[in-house]
Amino acid sequence: MTDPDLLDLNVAREVFENSRDFTIGLEEEFAIVDPDTLDLSDRFPELYEAAQADPVLGESAAGELIASEIEIRSGRSESMAEANLRQAERRRKLFALADERGASLVSMGTHPWANYLDQEIIDTPHYQRLKEDLGWVAQRNNTWSLHVHVGIQGADRAIQVSDWLREQLPILLAVSANSPFLDRHDSGLASVRTEIFTRTFPRCGIPGRFHDWDEYAGFIDTLKRLGSVVEATQLWWSVRPHHAFGTVEVRICDAQSSAAESTALAGLITAVVAQTALDIDSGAKRDSEPLRDREIEENFWRAIRYGMDGKMIDFRGGREMATRQVLEDLLEWTAPARDGLGIEVDLPEKNGTQRAREMFQAGATIEEIYKASAEETTRTFGT
Repeated sequence: MTDPDLLDLNVAREVFENSRDFTIGLEEEFAIVDPDTLDLSDRFPELYEAAQADPVLGESAAGELIASEIEIRSGRSESMAEANLRQAERRRKLFALADERGASLVSMGTHPWANYLDQEIIDTPHYQRLKEDLGWVAQRNNTWSLHVHVGIQGADRAIQVSDWLREQLPILLAVSANSPFLDRHDSGLASVRTEIFTRTFPRCGIPGRFHDWDEYAGFIDTLKRLGSVVEATQLWWSVRPHHAFGTVEVRICDAQSSAAESTALAGLITAVVAQTALDIDSGAKRDSEPLRDREIEENFWRAIRYGMDGKMIDFRGGREMATRQVLEDLLEWTAPARDGLGIEVDLPEKNGTQRAREMFQAGATIEEIYKASAEETTRTFGT
């Protein structure tokens, strides 16, 4: 099944019933900028057209709403190692193509000074419909992210995995935080990208619990019947079952400025999805319930605001925990899945926001910090 806009829930159920566990797909979004000024550059149509001449890029490069953004996709892979190899090849080709045409690509959650009012929406029926439907919301969304797909067999099981994954989204966001700056100011947030995207788009952020496929399908069918959605890509939740691919897709994380960090984070996300499925299968979660929406939302805000520098609430234990300790516990919990899938997770001591703030507090300008991020992106993704 290749239709990304699949809204026939009966067909989507069959896609999940025939899916394979723990296949992997990676999607990385890059800002297209002028190499001299680092201002956003609306050159997606040109780069995308050029990409069609390459068989690999032709099927892996994609647009994401605004004309100053381009996405590269690994495609379905049978292992983490294969996904990483495929993605690395595609990155290199994309960066070479951009360089040949005098464009640069940058990986950070936001552009620190671009005016969203200047952004152009991609001129396709799909994106022009979103512009018409969403108005200011579509115009405002100049943000960049990392998405990871993990195959899950079984429609009910995919919903159960998604339900349980919701409470892991705050720590994954905190680890990935890489967008402290907006409008030439320090936003005071670890991930201002998340505040822009998840607080403005409909059907976005952390979804409620659906329990099983029938409950999920009933809700989506209602949205479809009453005209709220016309394609499945209008379900922008931070974790969602992908109807066409038979995957659970995690969409919470900021784009990472180095290839090593992006690869490590994708590995961690994959392990979290897989370990969740394994725990459901073993009955490890049988005697407990996922956290309530308001509890997850509290930790979600803490991740947005403080990233890895704050604390999160262990609602089951009734205590606060340093976010660093929450990460350590997550790594310990996912060890079986990482071992089984051959996933190595080598995260840096400090994430992108922490490093950027250190530079800022040491006297670097926001422009200098973004330039350093651009250079790191080119050096690590493009080689």
